[in-house]
Amino acid sequence: MTTVATDKALDGIRVLDMTHVQSGPSATQLLAWMGADVVKLEAPSGDITRKQLRDLPDVDSLYFTMLNCNKRSITLNTKTERGKELLTELIRRSDVMVENFGPGAVDRMGFTWERIQEINPRIVYASIKGFGDGPYTDFKAYEVVAQAMGGSMSTTGFEEGPPTATGAQIGDSGTGVHTVAGILAALYQRERTGRGQRVNVAMQHAVLNLCRVKLRDQQRLAHGPLAEYPNEDFGDEVPRSGNASGGGQPGWAVRCAPGGPNDYVYVIVQPVGWRPITELIGRPELADDPGWATPEARLPRIGKMFQLIEEWSSSLPKWQVLEELNRHNIPCGPVLSTREIIEDESLVANGMVVRVPHKERGEFVTVGSPIKLSDSPVEVRSSPLLGEHNEEVYVGELGLADEELRHLKSNGVI
Repeated sequence: MTTVATDKALDGIRVLDMTHVQSGPSATQLLAWMGADVVKLEAPSGDITRKQLRDLPDVDSLYFTMLNCNKRSITLNTKTERGKELLTELIRRSDVMVENFGPGAVDRMGFTWERIQEINPRIVYASIKGFGDGPYTDFKAYEVVAQAMGGSMSTTGFEEGPPTATGAQIGDSGTGVHTVAGILAALYQRERTGRGQRVNVAMQHAVLNLCRVKLRDQQRLAHGPLAEYPNEDFGDEVPRSGNASGGGQPGWAVRCAPGGPNDYVYVIVQPVGWRPITELIGRPELADDPGWATPEARLPRIGKMFQLIEEWSSSLPKWQVLEELNRHNIPCGPVLSTREIIEDESLVANGMVVRVPHKERGEFVTVGSPIKLSDSPVEVRSSPLLGEHNEEVYVGELGLADEELRHLKSNGVI
């Protein structure tokens, strides 16, 4: 008989979450989903995103709720002497500390890495910054700034258009995922050494890691034009190439009926798929035509090839195009709008689109955990209200008296 564990993968791991906005909270939320006890430490005014992009007055925004599920919230003014003492105690009791303040901000609080190690030699201290050491260190970093400086924007968009940001938050949430990888590795190494360590992740570096195929192509340019790109002219840098796949098999988004903004299916043409495609589009003679029969023959005609496919697809709804292509085992996928995604039954069934009850807004929809562990299933719980767990943490766990808690609140320490 198979025994299913009732605990979570990261049960017993306490995370002191001193992050805000998106890159840090996305990392600590993943840790919380995997079972860590994540205590989000906020200034008495709260994470700025609680009030940003609100859809309901005086209620935590979706920006905040969707990045801070499964956490506890406490407030603390770390600029006060008592605040520093309480922060010291929180660090002493934590396994992981995560922050994404500006460079040097935590040091200026009096908590250098050396001081943190003195307080708790076993702690894993993770910092997210915009950039690594060098001329960019003190630059302010935002999502699209990281995309711009990490190689994404220069290679996204169409050749005749401007550099374009991607809708995927690769600068913020992409960095958060990289940070989680570093934290888990450091916790694993601690099992052998007994020591904690620093984990540093820069947003620019994370974006660059996600753009490594473009660095691959930059080096390939030294040996001539990139045949799998639809571009006609090549300079000394990788061009924007629209919807080209960027891989070994050519792909493109072809238009479907009735021609709305997301009525497209992305189609990849593998060598084995060419003959069935020619039959689908009513041009079976192209399967054996020397000018079309091989991948090498088709590469110079990529644009024309997808034009022929689009002449067929543009008269059919994208779901019918999807069905026809899949029937012939041709790699493809419809372009799903945000509305289609939020209503997708399979995503709901897989726990990727989740409805979560909230004490003030009633309910909100969020993205569930993409990491599925067989013995550690994720139950997405609501984000905390500001300071919701002050008494639970300060009195119940740190041992403060109820009277001191009231005093700290009246004096603006919490």
